[in-house]
Amino acid sequence: MAHALSLGRRGLGRCWPNPAVGCVIVNQGRVVGRGWTQPGGRPHAEPVALAAAGTLARGATAYVTLEPCAHHGQTPPCAEALIAAGVSRVVAPLTDSDPRVAGKGFAMLRAAGVEVTTGVLADQAADDHAGFFLRVEQGRPWLTLKLAMSLDGRIATATGESQWITGPRSRRAVHGLRATHDAVLVGGGTARADDPSLTVRDLGVAQQPVRVVVSRFLDLPLMGNLARTAKDIPVWICHGPDASDQSQQAWKELGARLIPCQLDGGRVDPAAVLQALGEAGLTRVFCEGGGQLAASLLAADLVDELHVFTAGMALGAEGHPGLGALGVEHLNEAPRFEPVDLIPVGPDVRHVWRRVSQNRLV
Repeated sequence: MAHALSLGRRGLGRCWPNPAVGCVIVNQGRVVGRGWTQPGGRPHAEPVALAAAGTLARGATAYVTLEPCAHHGQTPPCAEALIAAGVSRVVAPLTDSDPRVAGKGFAMLRAAGVEVTTGVLADQAADDHAGFFLRVEQGRPWLTLKLAMSLDGRIATATGESQWITGPRSRRAVHGLRATHDAVLVGGGTARADDPSLTVRDLGVAQQPVRVVVSRFLDLPLMGNLARTAKDIPVWICHGPDASDQSQQAWKELGARLIPCQLDGGRVDPAAVLQALGEAGLTRVFCEGGGQLAASLLAADLVDELHVFTAGMALGAEGHPGLGALGVEHLNEAPRFEPVDLIPVGPDVRHVWRRVSQNRLV
């Protein structure tokens, strides 16, 4: 199952809105087939592994990182494919919470005489599928927030100099995080100030994440990196209802997808943004700021995982803070996370934090 999970992770960021599933088929102690969900979500992991196994799938055990699907969509049910191939046993950690499946895949297998074992490495599988489950159950994608700051929580000097606070190894790690998410999200201020590309570079990635910008008025540079590449790599802009028709038309002609969202307190509502991204099929979103967008997501309790890259320098109170105003007056109002990991990254340190996990029934 650990091998199947590692295979499934190859699909993270590439197979939305489907879950990134891995499958390993074992016959008499020998791996005879392997597969993972392919880009775009088709084909699923099970038929890929079954095709590799061929006739050796008969009488074999299939280790699958999520309950095999039981519904007819663009492809036949994977449960049917496993039965037709003659697999004698299926081991899966979790039930699929998608109501089209939700136990039906396991029931189909058992009705055909296939032995089913569940609960194996369930916690690891729940982590890998957290974005898929969150979208199915709450309508929004998993949100990972990245912050890169000095020791005293600053992202720029008093004059605005910010490149680079953290080192090249941290920046490479950020590209790795981008690659495992469906989309990269920034605020309009960051898009205007930094003119970012928001692409994964130097990692051999063929499929780039969607670039998402939150900008109430769509007042983004029409000659910037995002505008110039919008027809080649998707750009989605979440804007307010008061964005001008002229700006909307200009960005549509550039190839961007426009997503109108309601306002909250004069800003685009972060909860509405995530719901809209979930409706569009995204399961994992990686937010890289800026400070105001990060603060609004934290204040709305929408951050599921936090990656803080800290450099060994101090910039002082006159520097630009890494987070905008949160409106916290009492400690019990502050967003809180539990530590997951602490990783040295060259001269920097990467802290990983996550909100309290919930046990999932298998």
